[in-house]
Amino acid sequence: MPIITFHKGGQVYRDEVKDNTNLVVRAGIKQFPYPHLRYECGMGKCSKCACRVLAGAQHLPPPNWKEKKQLGERLDAGYRLACQLWVQHDIELAQDETAAA
Repeated sequence: MPIITFHKGGQVYRDEVKDNTNLVVRAGIKQFPYPHLRYECGMGKCSKCACRVLAGAQHLPPPNWKEKKQLGERLDAGYRLACQLWVQHDIELAQDETAAA
């Protein structure tokens, strides 16, 4: 089962999740990493859940059209939308304290 390492506000949160887990779905049902993950719509329209991938990016699928539209050049800096990712391998993410536009 994948291990999620999540950095936010100088803290590190770590948890094991079931294969093919979406972190925004888990946050919405009050499971890890709730309440630490910032998110809103869960559909790739708002980019509130944008996270920088620190490790494990090689196991993610290429960005979809929603991520390309919302993140633009931030994709090159390693950002992805957590709501669009279904985690199947270990991953390490960081979320800025304030939403990057």
